[in-house]
Amino acid sequence: MSDLNENKEQAPVKMSGRPPKGARVPMKINKNTVKRVMSYLKPFSGQLVLVVVCILVSSGASVASSLFLKTLIDDYILPLVGVDNPDYGGLLRAILMMGLLFLAGAVAALCYSRIMAGVSQGVLKKIRDQMFSHMQTLPINYFDTHTHGDVMSFYTNDTDAMQQMLSQAIPQVISSAVTIITVFCSMLSLSVWLTLTVVVFLVFIMMITTTVAGRAGKYFVRQQSSVANINGYIEEMINGQRVVKIFCREEKSKEAFDGKNVDLCENMCKANTYANILMPINNALGYLLYVILAIIGGALAINEVPNVACFAVNILTLGSIASFLQLSRSFVGPIGQVSQQLNAVAMAMAGAERIFTLIDEEPEVDDGYVTLVNAKRVNGELTETAERTGLWAWKHPHSADGSVTYTELKGNVVLDDVDFGYVPEKTVLHNIKIYAEPGQKVAFVGATGAGKTTITNLINRFYDIADGKIRYDGININKIKKADLRRSLGIVLQDVNLFTGTVMDNLRYGKPDATDEDCINAAKLANADGFIRMLPDGYNTVLTGGGSGLSQGQRQLLSIARAAVADPPVMILDEATSSIDTRTEAIVQAGMDALMKGRTVFVIAHRLSTVKNSDVIMVLDKGRIIERGSHDKLIAEKGQYYRLYTGAFELE
Repeated sequence: MSDLNENKEQAPVKMSGRPPKGARVPMKINKNTVKRVMSYLKPFSGQLVLVVVCILVSSGASVASSLFLKTLIDDYILPLVGVDNPDYGGLLRAILMMGLLFLAGAVAALCYSRIMAGVSQGVLKKIRDQMFSHMQTLPINYFDTHTHGDVMSFYTNDTDAMQQMLSQAIPQVISSAVTIITVFCSMLSLSVWLTLTVVVFLVFIMMITTTVAGRAGKYFVRQQSSVANINGYIEEMINGQRVVKIFCREEKSKEAFDGKNVDLCENMCKANTYANILMPINNALGYLLYVILAIIGGALAINEVPNVACFAVNILTLGSIASFLQLSRSFVGPIGQVSQQLNAVAMAMAGAERIFTLIDEEPEVDDGYVTLVNAKRVNGELTETAERTGLWAWKHPHSADGSVTYTELKGNVVLDDVDFGYVPEKTVLHNIKIYAEPGQKVAFVGATGAGKTTITNLINRFYDIADGKIRYDGININKIKKADLRRSLGIVLQDVNLFTGTVMDNLRYGKPDATDEDCINAAKLANADGFIRMLPDGYNTVLTGGGSGLSQGQRQLLSIARAAVADPPVMILDEATSSIDTRTEAIVQAGMDALMKGRTVFVIAHRLSTVKNSDVIMVLDKGRIIERGSHDKLIAEKGQYYRLYTGAFELE
């Protein structure tokens, strides 16, 4: 809002989601966050059961193939050694059996990967829908205090981290956990002595893995915050690129970006360094364990040491040793995978916590119960009607007896002793008294920061007043539903926002049921019809990038035409003609006068020639109304307005 430019020292300060430099980022995963993430998986419980079944099949096939290696060597390969006419039929059947086991495991892994991809996208769709829906309920103050890039990071980086966790990390962790348990039991069935060796060595592996994984997770969490911070800065620089070039701030902008980029680079480098060395470390330790087991197993077999297994006591065979060595590789690998995937889980939970922070933001409070309806007169009485008649009424429901009364919307706006501050300790508006009669044109003039736009924001209830009353047709605006209040107000802002779509779509943005004829007439009224017809496809020309192909003046004309299409009872014009040249302004002003006819209009203008014909002119200074009256009256008083108008004192 332009109001933020008026009161920079008072307006809320935009914040990013990044923790202060040097602050300790907690690695402990919030249990409530985990529970909330899991709650999104409940609708997919059937698919998740199938995923677990597929994981069990995949892990079981992997373990079974390792165990089958003992049978293959001892029962099918060794008996064929030294035989003159070996029969390979049994060996081929055994190899085929192993192939089927591998195939079953591969198919199961493919199935659970595909299912989890669908589940993860379904969960993220629901989260994005919830985020966007909730974002629409947040007050303007939220967007004034958070950079747009930081908000966008919720929908990109944070949801991407969650997608990685749901589609890959969680299935991998479950698969690895199942594999570790089944492999451990299988190793016990082959040799307790060798299993004890693995357990002792496992303590050493876990100490190293926990240390490395903990460091990686810490920097992954910091990385998420750094990404949000740099996104906010990039978005700010893109929006202000013209200003950057005007003031030759390219080098300073690059320096500031470099600082943020270095911070992100450091966090990403450290996070990925620790994450990437984890697997090689585990592989190296796995090979070391492999060698140790081969030596111990060979020594036990050569010396015919009794081998204690779960179900028997025997001598270690070549097949048992080969099978155990294969199982040891299957045992160490998943431990490293679990540690690595836990980093992804920690990063996703950091993103989820940020997302839930947005979802948990307090929505805009609306205790209003008076609504705005189309009305018509039947036998002199106001009656609600579905069609648009041009007559509006406030609908008052009475809870006591269930009756309803209607008050005609006339556009009488009163501000009585209004005080306001963006923060409680600093008041920026003091004792504002305004009485706008139906059909009056009320103008606000004054230096930047005087509080002009703040007043119009209070009428819209973008912010709530600290003290005093604002009444609309005698109704306290706190009793009017915000959507209905804002529907009764047409606003033309200095900063124009055009949306991706055709010119016609933008014109009927405030009144979706408007006909093409309504839009064309409104464009003619605002003097926009001429340039619109010169566009490649006229009214069907698609605008992108906020109408970047149009001049600032043309965008302003479309904004005025859009307000004319909505045809609201009350108009607020915030520097509506500031971007239009003097010649065009004279033409547009005539159309604006026609648009304002019969409406209550609030005008904010620095160009005093645009407010000469106002019924009442309010001169503001430092949040106070210091003069009020018609143009002629204020000129005759030779006060501040006189000095502004004659150039003895210029607006800042």
